Amino acid sequence: MTLSQFLFLLATGFLAGTSNALVGGGTLFSFPVLLASGLSPIIANTTAKIALVPGAATSAYAYLPELKRVRHTLPLRMAVAVVGGLIGAVLLLVSGNSIFFYFVPWLLAFATVLFACAKPLVRWLRRAAHGQRNEKQLLGTEFVCAIYGGYFGAAIGIFMLASMALAGEEDAQSMNAQRNFLVCFNGGVAALLFAVTGIVNWPVALIVMAGSVSGGYIGAKLTKLVPNQWLRHLITAAGAIFTVYYFIEAYG
Repeated sequence: MTLSQFLFLLATGFLAGTSNALVGGGTLFSFPVLLASGLSPIIANTTAKIALVPGAATSAYAYLPELKRVRHTLPLRMAVAVVGGLIGAVLLLVSGNSIFFYFVPWLLAFATVLFACAKPLVRWLRRAAHGQRNEKQLLGTEFVCAIYGGYFGAAIGIFMLASMALAGEEDAQSMNAQRNFLVCFNGGVAALLFAVTGIVNWPVALIVMAGSVSGGYIGAKLTKLVPNQWLRHLITAAGAIFTVYYFIEAYG
């Protein structure tokens, strides 16, 4: 690995970590870049997931005080996150590179649209729920989120926020805390399976991980200084460009 490649991967992790700390969507940076760098689709996916786990754990820890109100619901939801994450991860490994490669542009398109429409979508779903909590519905939608998270996971946080809004959750701080906490378990169990099975490029993962940890720390400091909407536009544009590129690669 050359110095320029090392610095490029470090910068990719830094951008992903900063993005996750500010508005989310870090995987929309890291996965396509790792794929374009020559990794196979599945290795790029698993490596990106493992590289961003420490940042997710840090965010989950920082939000722990916000979980007091819903802590009685967490054990069952944690189990759903773990089981769904394992199912999604196994589906990824079973599907193989040839199938996953043709899913990539569709998954990127879904994640990009979800990310771009996050705020109005969550507001609309919250109004549709009329403030009535529906725990069974929440478990069902979070199970779907968990499978998606284990399989791919880009913009899963927004997917989960939408699920909570649809189930009647209205406290934004609590929603963010629940999202960060459950994504940590979902992504963590998938990353553990990938690590055990050896489906990871560890040198790349460690470099991106170092960048993401530093980016997450700096992003947290910049939260009040950088207009989040600017970063949202940048991530959406990057997601759209990568989506078009991989549609051409897969079906062109």
